[in-house]
Formats: sequence, C-alpha cells, structure tokens
Amino acid sequence: MELSLQRLREKSLGRFKYVRTCVLARELCLLIRTNRVAFTPEDVKNCCNIVSKLCEEAGCVEQCKLCQEAANVVKEDEEKYLELCQQSCMKCGEARQPSPKNKTSYVA
Repeated sequence: MELSLQRLREKSLGRFKYVRTCVLARELCLLIRTNRVAFTPEDVKNCCNIVSKLCEEAGCVEQCKLCQEAANVVKEDEEKYLELCQQSCMKCGEARQPSPKNKTSYVA
C-alpha cells in the first residue's frame, strides 16, 4: 500500500509540474498569438518572457531560447517574431507528455 501511494504521489506531482509549466505556457502562448493585434510590442515582449521562463522551468531549453529570441525581435521584425514563435510551438514538449496508463483512480 505504501509503495503504490508513493508512486501515485510522484505521478501526481509530475503531472502538477507539467500542467503548471507546459500547459500554462502553451495556453499563454496561444492567448498572445490570438490577441496579438490588441497587444503592444512591449506587451508581447513581456508575455513571451514569462512563457520563456515557464519553458525553462519545465526543462525545455530550446523552446525557452526561441521564446526569448522572439521576445527580443518582436519590436523590430514581426515576421521573424512569428517564425520564432512558430518554431517554439512546434518543438513544444506538450506532445511528449505520456498519457496516464491507469485512467481510473480512486479519489477519496
């Protein structure tokens, strides 16, 4: 019983970290991109830096760097910004997250 509880704890904490970093980063990125017309370049830069930090915390170094680079060029080159943003999204680790094997868990 103790071992299964520890496994459940580790699995749950891993899922929590994933949602807190990867899922949040993707949602924020989507929000930035779909509302780009309403944001100033400075808004986009600040928001992209937040997404970049979430990627870094999740261990996604390449995506982090792409988001940082996009944040840095958004004021000068919109096309380059969009290209970098697209690259980061394509490399996003959300697709790597394994689905739970045991989808039915007892919740007290």
